[in-house]
Amino acid sequence: MSRHPPNTLSLVADIGGTNTRVALARGPEVLTGTIRRYRNADYPGLETVLRAFIAEEDDVDCTGACVAVAGPVRDGRATLTNLDWTIDEASVARAATAEIVAVLNDLQAQGHALGAVAADTLRAVASGPAAAAEATRLVVGIGTGFNVAPVYTDRGRRLVTPSESGHANLPIRTEADLRLCHYVSTAHGFPAVEDVLSGRGLERIYAWLGREAGDPAEAHAAEIMTACADGSDLRAVEAARVFARLLGTVCGNLALIHLPFGGLYLAGGVARAFGPHLARFGFGESFRDKGRFAGFMTNFAVSVIEDDYAALTGCAAHLVDLQETG
Repeated sequence: MSRHPPNTLSLVADIGGTNTRVALARGPEVLTGTIRRYRNADYPGLETVLRAFIAEEDDVDCTGACVAVAGPVRDGRATLTNLDWTIDEASVARAATAEIVAVLNDLQAQGHALGAVAADTLRAVASGPAAAAEATRLVVGIGTGFNVAPVYTDRGRRLVTPSESGHANLPIRTEADLRLCHYVSTAHGFPAVEDVLSGRGLERIYAWLGREAGDPAEAHAAEIMTACADGSDLRAVEAARVFARLLGTVCGNLALIHLPFGGLYLAGGVARAFGPHLARFGFGESFRDKGRFAGFMTNFAVSVIEDDYAALTGCAAHLVDLQETG
């Protein structure tokens, strides 16, 4: 017999390209003691992962299940960008034996987490005026890739819409930006935002700076961030400065497109790593560098979500919303 009462808990999962994290939730609260990590390469698909988790939790009978997927979702069906798995609501329902099921893009899950994650897990990057409870918000995901999810709230009901914004053109403000775009285009065919503003993008900036200096060299993103923090590699510092400036420009453009008076929230591993450095590397100045709209840009606060379990929390919050609205 399961130690969990039937139909009282929900199953939530965060599926990345390498690992999947699964947990139980009670209402909007993720039970952190139940979080388990599974290596995707060890399983043929998500259904097998979920069945393994449920067995390890004494065959818990869940009332709902929501999974966040690192890839586009359409009509309840997702294909992961960096993993040969296809996930749909039917397979999740079958594995979890749950009555209420949802499949979200991982950035959508981050959007549903806003207001549910602890305030002390938000690092302020740029200040802004107090916002109305139902003001539009914007989640900007910076990790293996780059993407954006607008967050709308209407009479208590939250809607988080998906996008593929990381594949838009990288903006060009300077001659150096143009040379960087040519460098990315030569290597990959198209200068997309994600090709520069991501973990591998930071590596490309570093390599490009080496070519600019006539001294080619390569480094992993983690090495660049470590050298940037301790000042041991001036090129790493300059790569971080270019990254922060371009990120400020792109986020400023997104703010003008979506008008997120409730704030912009940077999520993902690269965002968390850059959080302590954004201010000193000029993110704020680039964010507000919009000519006669520079003053208007102070309407938008910017924060970094430092809670590594925010996607799980967002899945739990979304299930509560579905249960309350039917």
